[in-house]
Amino acid sequence: MAGETAAVAALESDGPGAAMPWLRSYPPGVSWDIGLPSETLPELFDAAVARFGQKTCLDFMGRRWTFAEMGALVDSAAAGFRGLGVAPGTRVGLHLPNSPFFIAAFFGALKAGAIVVNYSPLYVEEELAAQVADSGTEVMVSIDLDPLLPRALALLDRPGSPLKHVVACQFSSALPMAKGLAFRVLRRKSVAAVPRGDARVVPFKSLCGQPGTAGAAYAAKPEDVAVLQYTGGTTGVPKGVMLTHANLCGNARQSIAWDTATREGEERVLAVLPFFHIFALTAVMIVAVARGNTLVALPRFDFEAVMAAIRRCRPTVLPGVPTLFKALLDKGATKEDLSSLRRCVSGGAPMPAQVQSDFEARSGCSVTEGYGLTEASPVCFANPPGPGNRLGTIGLPVPGTRAEIRSLEDPSRALPGGEKGELCVAGPQVMKGYWNRPADTAAVLGADGFLRTGDVGIMDADGYVTLVDRIKDLILVSGFNVYPRVVEEALYRHPDVAAATVVGMPDEYQGEAPAAFVEPRPGATLAEEALREFLKDKLSSVEMPKLIEVRDALPRSNVGKLTKTELRSEVLARASKGTAAA
Repeated sequence: MAGETAAVAALESDGPGAAMPWLRSYPPGVSWDIGLPSETLPELFDAAVARFGQKTCLDFMGRRWTFAEMGALVDSAAAGFRGLGVAPGTRVGLHLPNSPFFIAAFFGALKAGAIVVNYSPLYVEEELAAQVADSGTEVMVSIDLDPLLPRALALLDRPGSPLKHVVACQFSSALPMAKGLAFRVLRRKSVAAVPRGDARVVPFKSLCGQPGTAGAAYAAKPEDVAVLQYTGGTTGVPKGVMLTHANLCGNARQSIAWDTATREGEERVLAVLPFFHIFALTAVMIVAVARGNTLVALPRFDFEAVMAAIRRCRPTVLPGVPTLFKALLDKGATKEDLSSLRRCVSGGAPMPAQVQSDFEARSGCSVTEGYGLTEASPVCFANPPGPGNRLGTIGLPVPGTRAEIRSLEDPSRALPGGEKGELCVAGPQVMKGYWNRPADTAAVLGADGFLRTGDVGIMDADGYVTLVDRIKDLILVSGFNVYPRVVEEALYRHPDVAAATVVGMPDEYQGEAPAAFVEPRPGATLAEEALREFLKDKLSSVEMPKLIEVRDALPRSNVGKLTKTELRSEVLARASKGTAAA
């Protein structure tokens, strides 16, 4: 085949930047050089509805929708959006938890020609207002839960806000009848009132009241922007990543081509990761829809609800982030029957080796780690299922993805295998750029199409990449590079450590020193001196934390990822005040 010939030529070519050593490690039946269809997200969705019409698309807390039913809801939502004046390029915000409303509004808005802007339900009003202003969001879809809906409604009256309409979904209407009634009665304090008589506020039911065929659907082009996904990116400043239909469809197809172990139309995917996050949006929601699989969705992580969903639906696929797998371990999930799980995939953050091995040992299901970033839709690397799964690595570039390790001093220079440098990637999933930020775009996206990830890694002779840390997280201790992940991995080997975060702190003698913050597992007690004794044979003297603090809980993002910004600011504030580290 022409693709195979090209791949072999690349593998055998001269120069570290041109070779693709991962090809020799690809699993049987997986080709790197895949042909991607020219398609948009509405086309991908409509094709799934046509193929899998009577199969279950979504199970939400026990209520089910077939692909045909979801297709009708999407068409009705699209007609409703057009009735509100949504036109090609209009930004429509989704301020929603996982629910049928998210799927309907996402594909419905795209069918109307809109650009979807995802908002975290955990955002406070000021965060929402800043993103609305930056993106120019005109329509916001929210839900009648407190404080979500009140925060969205407040934006309508903010001076200068571009927001014109809030679409209010009724949470209880998405539940089975008995659960919906119980929710309205027992959780009425959680329900926010939907204003009446305000033309700017539209109930979701009214939005979908028009026939699904009303008005002509907008025919988007693959190169059109489909989603603005906000992220701190590689420079830490929140900005909108422009992801096109081609980016998101392409990344879904890349993921499908890689994962030959997942069966079309037969899997039940436990969707507890939030769809507003890029990992769940693409690798969970879009991939499951394209494959005709069932999404077993939960509005948020709740251990008992997760266990109930596992007992009731017997999911076969569990995508998660490391903190999810750790939480399941700590809360006793392994006492449950997890035998239905065939595939567990971890992404969103580096998976501590101890957490991965513990979950596999206790659940009987192997966990394959992958890697991605918002700017790449997000999936770039993945471990093969089976014997090719290498613990501690992010795996191999997924089909159609090129990867290089480039010099930290000269980002244009690719390094030979085995050397440490910045991971750079190129492929159909790489973003169009940052919304209204050409300088930021140019800083991370080169003319050659390679995206600077900001992650430091090493590629071995077989093409597997091991990440060492983030460039901005490097700690310089007496001139030596200390990688926080190395220290965190050592801490995770302690059986009573539930979570660990390491940041750099100013040090008069060494320049910087590691500061470790540790969260004990429920019911456990940790002491600083005991942890130091535990780390003695696991870390060098420059890697040993100067500060170790045990805390009840560590800062996390809205998807449960451990975050360092707050802790980094704290140690800097201490240093400026001359506060003793301990």
